[in-house]
Amino acid sequence: MKGALVFLAVFFVLLLATIVYSDMPPGRQICNALNLPTTDYLLAGIDVITFVIAVFNGVVFGIVAWLIYTFAERATKPRSPTRQQVH
Repeated sequence: MKGALVFLAVFFVLLLATIVYSDMPPGRQICNALNLPTTDYLLAGIDVITFVIAVFNGVVFGIVAWLIYTFAERATKPRSPTRQQVH
């Protein structure tokens, strides 16, 4: 459950940061690789392509942060003794 909160927090922070600065990698590169057409449509006053780039960045960095959190959490948990260690 905590991992989901880490993902959501990073997702929203990167979403907002990318809306301010839309050239942040890897969102721009993913958008260019998909050959998305440029449009004049606005979504809540934001260019749709900028919003798509922001979502890509949020998802990518959110997954990376979630993986780092998950591995760090598992590394700090004490391990239960196995049968060989008990004897």
